Amino acid sequence: MTTTLITGANKGLGFETARRLIEAGHTVYVGARDAHRGRTAAERLGARFVQLDVTDEDSVKAAAEFVRADAGRLDILVNNAGIVGARKPVGEVTGADMTTTYDTNVFGVVRVTHAFLPLLEASDVPVVVNVSSGLGSLAACADPSRVEFQVTVLDYNSSKTALVMVTSQYAKAFPAIRFNAVDPGYTATDLNGHQGTQTIEEGAEIIVRMASIGADGPTGGFFDKTGPVIW
Repeated sequence: MTTTLITGANKGLGFETARRLIEAGHTVYVGARDAHRGRTAAERLGARFVQLDVTDEDSVKAAAEFVRADAGRLDILVNNAGIVGARKPVGEVTGADMTTTYDTNVFGVVRVTHAFLPLLEASDVPVVVNVSSGLGSLAACADPSRVEFQVTVLDYNSSKTALVMVTSQYAKAFPAIRFNAVDPGYTATDLNGHQGTQTIEEGAEIIVRMASIGADGPTGGFFDKTGPVIW
């Protein structure tokens, strides 16, 4: 049985990814900060709930201990939890704003990955998927023909760029684990007030696909639904 943990899985892309992987036969741990929402989501999905606040070191360690005691290993980690940030013009963004956004979108991924590395290393085919964004692509944001060029957001965009680099460094340091970042595309979620042009099902497609790669799959890459993204 494939064991999978998804952070921020009580709604949106995390919930749909959990649904699809459960359908494929995975045992899924729904990680959520809010215990009531997380348990409700897990019950709806037929998943297992683990309370997990990616900004809290003790919470992350407790979640890793829970999965270790329950399953003994982790095959797939999907770092999905993220926040949109301060929603301010670039010139008004403060250091505190940046710290808050990075604490979830970057440092949270590092906290979770660090805590679960021993469990991933106990798996025969470990996989990590980090949910980034096209807004984190330097190439896309510098190309006037791309929609990403029109979006100037200091904290969120740069956090997703940092996440791609974090992914690449883990991939080089741990060649036995398939580490990749993905861009779900502009998906209608709470993060954008459901203004995205893709459905949740469409957005989750690349997350599910990269979570399902085998030992010979790619690593250290940045992917969207069309394939590798030029970072």
